[in-house]
Amino acid sequence: MNIPAQPFPYAFDLAHSALVIIDMQRDFIEPGGFGESLGNNVALLSAIVPACQAVLQAWRDAGGLVVHTREAHAADLSDCPPAKRLRGNPELRIGDEGPMGRILVAGEPGNQIIPELAPQPGEIVIDKPGKGAFYATGLHETLQQAGISHLVFMGVTTEVCVQTSMREANDRGYDCLLLEDCTESYFPHFKAVTVEMLRAQGGIIGWTAPSAPLLDALAPPRR
Repeated sequence: MNIPAQPFPYAFDLAHSALVIIDMQRDFIEPGGFGESLGNNVALLSAIVPACQAVLQAWRDAGGLVVHTREAHAADLSDCPPAKRLRGNPELRIGDEGPMGRILVAGEPGNQIIPELAPQPGEIVIDKPGKGAFYATGLHETLQQAGISHLVFMGVTTEVCVQTSMREANDRGYDCLLLEDCTESYFPHFKAVTVEMLRAQGGIIGWTAPSAPLLDALAPPRR
């Protein structure tokens, strides 16, 4: 398949590609979670859910591999260093009890992926203790075993976990595409700058494109 993208068309073979959905979790998307405790407007992130749903359904219908990530820590926070937990001045810190259970702790209600994008049986679900999807997760080995060489990214937030994961993937040799309308930030100008950075200098990290061309490419042939 070949779709229009920046800085030039993105070519991929579905059999060797995976859709990577970064951290579409209740803690970040819904009121009462970690994102809101930091003083953010979570409605900015929830606005991308319909576009993400459309891509996920089309990818599933086409038979593509799906990877979901969750930022999640052990109950004893042994995998959450103070350098991460003590940043900023939130109302609730990682591990504190919030309206949806302990913030960013594996197994808690708020740590789950939102129902609209819930994983299906057979899809890969990665719990990651860091911002990047490849740090301390074994994701690279899983993708290599599946013969994956191309990754299509969506999720939140653009400038933090999405960008970090895409840069990690680039360093490991994957050709990466970011779907512009399927990612968002609590700070829209951060998203805009990140998108520009990723595709700068001839796609130094990867490609970006709206989801519409991908949906067109994945659609069944008309009879």
